Amino acid sequence: MANKEIYRLLSGYRQFRERFYSGDDTTYSKLTSGWQGPKTLIIGCSDSRVDPAILSSASPGQLFVVRNVANLVPPFESGGGFHGVSAAIEFAVINLKVENIIILGHRQCGGIRALLFPEATQAGGFVQQWVAIAEKAKVRATQLVGTEDQNALWRQCELESIRTSLENLRLFPFVREATETRQLTLHGIYFDIENGELLELNQEAGTYSAIDL
Repeated sequence: MANKEIYRLLSGYRQFRERFYSGDDTTYSKLTSGWQGPKTLIIGCSDSRVDPAILSSASPGQLFVVRNVANLVPPFESGGGFHGVSAAIEFAVINLKVENIIILGHRQCGGIRALLFPEATQAGGFVQQWVAIAEKAKVRATQLVGTEDQNALWRQCELESIRTSLENLRLFPFVREATETRQLTLHGIYFDIENGELLELNQEAGTYSAIDL
């Protein structure tokens, strides 16, 4: 492993071991002695700048996280195919019985930009097909802000895509049942990486407001 970046990662792993595996009463000795029990599922973006655990200063075992291009939730489909995101949602809700699901979107999302300007991506490739899940968000964003200001359209579509993922999330029968029978809560959060702010979606009004920390 002559790659300098790999060496840097291994150095980071050494620090991880020193922090969580040193001494008699270690974090991971507790986590491996029983079943994991995170209370929150976060569906976030693969973007390297938007790590849910880093953003929330979460400890190991605190979050169940699934990340994909543009933090999207596909519509519910029964049977067939490979559904990694859907499988993660099912496992979190049915097996882990999480109490919260957060859709975590963010500013400068490359996946949403690919949705808006597909000419920059591989024609007919995986990215174009995947981000088409948020086509409804693109339509709403265009209606709200138009197409003249591309940056404003990009941001609005990022916000609208969170709404779309929440709408798709409610199509899963086990999610709907959990919200009705054991108060599973669904949240839309937007991380403005340019200003270091978190915005929360008011799902009834369809508007965002800054979270007062």
